[in-house]
Amino acid sequence: MKLKAIIFDLDGVIVDTARYHFSAWQRLAHEMGIDFTEVENEQLKGVSRVDSLKKILKWGRIEKTEDEQVILCERKNDWYKESIADMQPSELLPGVADFLASCLADNLKIGIGSASKNTPTVLKAVGIYDMFGAIIDGNSVINGKPHPEVFLKGCNQLGVEPAKTIVFEDAFAGVTAAKSGGMLAVGVGTAKNLPHADIIIDGFKDFQLSKLKQAYQLFKS
Repeated sequence: MKLKAIIFDLDGVIVDTARYHFSAWQRLAHEMGIDFTEVENEQLKGVSRVDSLKKILKWGRIEKTEDEQVILCERKNDWYKESIADMQPSELLPGVADFLASCLADNLKIGIGSASKNTPTVLKAVGIYDMFGAIIDGNSVINGKPHPEVFLKGCNQLGVEPAKTIVFEDAFAGVTAAKSGGMLAVGVGTAKNLPHADIIIDGFKDFQLSKLKQAYQLFKS
């Protein structure tokens, strides 16, 4: 079975916008008197904005109406958008630009599958928006990760079967979404944080597409 496509999560895989999200969520949580550290932030990776807020409110034992939750989400997003407005191509994670170029040179289709509703803004800011044949984000799906909808829609838009697709993810929920959708999941991080990923890498620096294709064939043989 030949590999046809690769779908990438955005935050923590392509760019390090996770730190901007963390700063905005922490600011919001602290305004409500809720303790919020990197430990809690880890549990928000790959989770939609609304569901992230619900988790924070639950940790703080605070109840908000749906209208109040909308206002809080917008406030957090405004702070986040202020942070990413001046992003530069240099903020691509090491090795990402070369790896994306090698995928296209090998005639692989590539897409983005992200919970972030600001995905197009970030991709344009770092200069890679036009490289992707599919961009599925939080504006495009009903069900957030770990539901596989975002990746299945990516496969559909790229015109490929899930079984011939690899997903790169840095979040537990994202790896779960890829695998439940029938895709091979590459975890960008550690085996401790992503124990169910099919393959683990620590990043794209010095990571070769040929190695990925070899691993894919082993899994599919």
